[in-house]
Amino acid sequence: MYKLLKDLCDLVGPSGFEQDVQRFIKKEIQDKVDQLEVDPLGNLIATVKATDSQMPSILLAAHADEIGFIVKKIEPNGTLRFEQLGGFDNRILLAQPVTIKSLAGYIEGVIGALAVHYVKWDDPKRIDSHRDLYIDVGASSVEEVLEMGIKVGQPISYGSKLKLAGDKKRNRVIGKALDDRAGCAVLIALINNLRSNKEAKHGDIYCVFTVQEEVGLRGASVLSQGIKPDFALAVDTTPTSDTYDVLMTGTRKLGEGPCIKVADKSLISHPLVTGLLEKVAVEKNIPYQQEIFMGIGTDAGAIHMTSTGVSTGVVSIPSRYTHTPIEVIDLDDLENSVRLVEEFIFASKELIGKNFLDT
Repeated sequence: MYKLLKDLCDLVGPSGFEQDVQRFIKKEIQDKVDQLEVDPLGNLIATVKATDSQMPSILLAAHADEIGFIVKKIEPNGTLRFEQLGGFDNRILLAQPVTIKSLAGYIEGVIGALAVHYVKWDDPKRIDSHRDLYIDVGASSVEEVLEMGIKVGQPISYGSKLKLAGDKKRNRVIGKALDDRAGCAVLIALINNLRSNKEAKHGDIYCVFTVQEEVGLRGASVLSQGIKPDFALAVDTTPTSDTYDVLMTGTRKLGEGPCIKVADKSLISHPLVTGLLEKVAVEKNIPYQQEIFMGIGTDAGAIHMTSTGVSTGVVSIPSRYTHTPIEVIDLDDLENSVRLVEEFIFASKELIGKNFLDT
């Protein structure tokens, strides 16, 4: 799982520029699914056909995009002005490494920072807007930037690469884009499991790797109208609350299993879905946590309101320091997320004929 996750996270794929990620995923799964298509927005839709036509169809969604930037202007001195794609905290941008997807390949750079020796003449409490910052790629002119294959409109991601944390024995990783390449890894692992388990009984499974989640759940908003699934699950990360920072409440912890979402700002999960997730977690001895966190939204927020409505829930992978270049997840939580989604699929026959009033 670590190698798959590293391959995914090290790609540049901010919102609207997910091509490298989608191409990688397509190559990974194309021989393991019954149908594979890319819709007009860029969502990659993989279908695993039913082995039991009496079981419900299920849509599983993980977003392929990450927060990132886009080149907005090339200054005469060869530095780059940029705009943000997704939700950022400007306090963490200074001196961060970045990777630009240029016409010639990946180019490394850094967001410039005022040397500490100048701070005595500045306001140390000032937080620069990203619009006041610039990226240094080692160029000294516009011409040198263009020679690198960099032009206005090209995507940028953080330059941090995925690595094992600590002494590399704790099964935790650090890096950018774990939101939501971790969810993409879960769906890829699930496809592999369904492919190898010939005895598994399930309805039609639609594994969708969505685009533009970080800028308003845009890719997911068009999905279920064409697919019309009986049920849906989003697989995404969720910020933990287990450090000693002043705002932490200890309700979502790293390493204690995937979170079964009850509510966030975009969704109140359908009780049929959360109920079955909790049931199979207990029966199969899968550790889990309950999640009520109003600070985030996921693709589930868009999916559950499309078409005539879809009974939807979320499996959340706990993550520290989300939307930074140093997100941290526990690989055991990732493996248990695969198990939880898989067991939900196998038990979904229990949902047939039930509706909201049966909960």
